[in-house]
Amino acid sequence: MFIDSHCHLDFPKLRSRLPEILDNMQQQGVAQALCVSVNLPDWPELIAMVRAHEGLWASVGVHPDYEDTPEPTVEALVEFARDSRVVAIGETGLDYFRIEGDLEWQRERFRVHIRAARQAGLPLIVHTRQACDDTLRIMAEEGADEVGGVLHCFTESQAMADAAIAMNFYISFSGIVTFKNARELQAVAASIPLERLLIETDSPYLAPVPHRGKVNDPSLVPHVAAKIAELRGIPLEAVAEASTANFHRLFARTAPGVKVTTGPSSAKDLRHE
Repeated sequence: MFIDSHCHLDFPKLRSRLPEILDNMQQQGVAQALCVSVNLPDWPELIAMVRAHEGLWASVGVHPDYEDTPEPTVEALVEFARDSRVVAIGETGLDYFRIEGDLEWQRERFRVHIRAARQAGLPLIVHTRQACDDTLRIMAEEGADEVGGVLHCFTESQAMADAAIAMNFYISFSGIVTFKNARELQAVAASIPLERLLIETDSPYLAPVPHRGKVNDPSLVPHVAAKIAELRGIPLEAVAEASTANFHRLFARTAPGVKVTTGPSSAKDLRHE
């Protein structure tokens, strides 16, 4: 069994094909997927989709690349997170690659998410790109190790992976790890502790080889696991079992035996604010 720890099934390219994708997931042994929030106006639609399908989970947060969007508050994030289908805060973090200039607003938004995660008792989903030092510094200053989380779609150095793991974080690999030119990343995937490893698609982006360049979806996450198994010289089943156990350990609300309700959150629909 595989679990896609990070996807965007609510994005138009995937939402319009949802029944087909869910069927393909089942055929490929992908039992669950975490649908990750990128802004608050679209979050009500995301959580409604998740509530309607067993095996789907949600996060709540605002991506660092979204400039012209309502800013989250600690109180709003915590309120949304009361829904038991919400298993994480994010995605959040820092991106110094796509956006330039004075990015203090990104850093402050990141701090808000960490504070909300600590208050809600949920892990963080962190996006970081060309912002290693500031990402680790803010995580340390805000006590992110208290709740832990994951550095998703990891593309950074071994040193950053080691530092994040020391702060109670997991490292998640996407289809990028299957690319021929991703040698340094492949070395990280081969060396980090297996008990700190997650797999993801980040779909609809970054389809793994042999589907590179096509629209990605969670049914393709076994290709990521297969590449990691090859790099580590272990059976595919070992990566599947470890990444699944790690997912349930990190996102505790997803663990077998945990009671999940599907009723609406009491948070306001921010589309009307």
